[in-house]
Amino acid sequence: MASSSESLYFSQREINELKTSYEQGGLSEFATQIVKKLNDIENVKLNIAVTGETGAGKSTFINAMRGLRGCDEGAAEIGNIETTMERTPYKHSTFPNVCFWDLPGFGSLKFPMKDYVSRMEFTTYDFFIIISNDRFTENDANVAKEIQNLEKKFYFVRSQLDKNFSSLKLQGIDFDRMTELEEMKQNISCGLTEVGISNPNIFLISSLNINEFDFPQLKETLVNNLNGIKKDVLLMSLPSTTVKIVEQKRAQLENRIWMLATVSGVVGAVPLPGLSFAVDLGILVTAIIDFRKSLGLDDASLQRLANVAKKPVEFLKAEVRTPLVGEINVEFVKRMLLRSSIVAVSVVEMALNKIPVIGSIFGAVSSFGMTYTLLTDVLDELVDNAQRVVKVAFATDPSHPQ
Repeated sequence: MASSSESLYFSQREINELKTSYEQGGLSEFATQIVKKLNDIENVKLNIAVTGETGAGKSTFINAMRGLRGCDEGAAEIGNIETTMERTPYKHSTFPNVCFWDLPGFGSLKFPMKDYVSRMEFTTYDFFIIISNDRFTENDANVAKEIQNLEKKFYFVRSQLDKNFSSLKLQGIDFDRMTELEEMKQNISCGLTEVGISNPNIFLISSLNINEFDFPQLKETLVNNLNGIKKDVLLMSLPSTTVKIVEQKRAQLENRIWMLATVSGVVGAVPLPGLSFAVDLGILVTAIIDFRKSLGLDDASLQRLANVAKKPVEFLKAEVRTPLVGEINVEFVKRMLLRSSIVAVSVVEMALNKIPVIGSIFGAVSSFGMTYTLLTDVLDELVDNAQRVVKVAFATDPSHPQ
C-alpha cells in the first residue's frame, strides 16, 4: 500500500474500496474508480471568503492571490470607500473552479452585524480570510466567532505592512523590522484573545510584496490546512512566485502520474508504428498541457508573473528552454514516445510503489510504463524551467536563497 503522501487523493476508506473494486471487478473496475477520482479533481470547486471592514485591503489581497494587479482585466475593484455592495465572486483566470468572494465591509449601517452572516451566506465557503489594515476590532472577533460556530477555518490577515514601514522611515524613526513585526503580532494576538478568540492564526502581509513578510507562510498554511482534492486545486492556482511553491506543485503532480498511467495501462488502444504496444495519446496530451498550466508556464501565466515582478515578459520567456511550451498535440506526443520507448521497460518498476493496494499488477503492462515514464520526464523538465523563471522574476527568492 502506498504511503499517506503517495495516496494523497484517496482516504483510507477509498483505498479499501479500490481494493474491493479490483478483487470483484478486476483491473477494468479498478481503473473506473481512478477515472472517477480524476474527474473529481477536474470538477471540484473551492470557495474562499475574504471579509473585513471597509478599506482593509480585501480587493488588493484577492488580486494578489490570483497573480493580478489592480489594473489588470478581471481584477477586483480597489478603492478607499466601500466599493463592494454585494458579495462578489472573482474566479481564478486559469483555474476557474477556485473562486474568491469579496464580501462587503461589515459593521457599517448598510451591513449591520446581525444580518451579515445570513446575507453573506457564510455556510457556502470553504474557509475565511479576515483582513484588517490596523488593529483587529470587536466586529472582526464577532465574525470569527460566527465562523467558528460553523466549524470552518478562518485566518486573520493584517495587511498593508509596506505602508506602515514606509511611514516610520519617513518620520525618521529607527526600528528593527523583526522586532516590530513580533510586537505587532503579539499585540494582535492579545487583543483577539481578550475578545474570546483563542490561538488565532495571524499573518502580517503586504499584498503588494507577495514574497515578503508572512505572505509565503500564509499561502503554505492555507494549502496545508485543506485535504485531498481541494488542497490540490488551491496549490495549483497559486502563482509560481517561489521555488518552494514550484516544488510543492511537483510533489502534488507526481501523485497524479500513477493514476494517469493506470488508466492508460487499461484503456490504451492506439497502436503506434515503431512501438510494440498501444497507448492512450489523449491522456498524454491533456496531462502535458495541465502540467504546464499548473506550473505557470503557459503564456497567460507568464505575462501575469512578469507584470507582478515588474519584468518584461520576454525576459522570463528567455528562461523557458523546452519544446513543451509549444503546441502539444497527438503528433508531438507520438514523437516523444518514439524517442523514449527504449527506456520504458527498464524503469517501470519505479512506479510500482506509487499504486495503492495492487502494486505489481502493472509490471508487464508496457502502456502503463511508457505513460509513467514519459509524464515523469515531462514533469521534471517543466519544473526545471519553472524554477529558472521564478529565480529571474524575483532576483532574491526568500524560500530558496541563492
